Amino acid sequence: MTMTPTNTRPTPTRQPTRTLIPSPALPHVGRTPPQPRFTWADLLEAVREAGRYPTTAEAEHITRVVIAALGSQITGDERVALAHALPRSAAALIASEPPARHPSPAAEFVESLIPHLEGATPATARWHAGSVLSTLPPLLGTPLTTRLLSQLPPGYALLFGKAQLTPHP
Repeated sequence: MTMTPTNTRPTPTRQPTRTLIPSPALPHVGRTPPQPRFTWADLLEAVREAGRYPTTAEAEHITRVVIAALGSQITGDERVALAHALPRSAAALIASEPPARHPSPAAEFVESLIPHLEGATPATARWHAGSVLSTLPPLLGTPLTTRLLSQLPPGYALLFGKAQLTPHP
């Protein structure tokens, strides 16, 4: 008869070493999206100063028209990112306009503002568009601004207060 010792411990088996690879961060999954770093009032004040508008009410009207028009030009992830980066009132304007199949050239975008801006001419509509859009890059940051401009046709960079760099053939 064979006796086995009763006080022996089992030999631990060696587990294979695992390398943990972190999953990519999914923004806003299961939590509230981050709030913009600036408020609607901050945006209006920046537009008022950039456009040299005498009142906040005038800056607000122009901002609403331009931001809503921009909302129709941006699609996909950039549209979502822009809406999340803007104050809630501006995000609602982005969402209020259905996205176009293809963004309009910058000149057509500016012309589309004229009927919504009392007494506007092509020159004043361009001023208004630039007054609003040029305030966005410092507020949105370079990565998002670059993504937006890469989705839009040539000419928008100038409205955003950026140089339009084109590759040479």
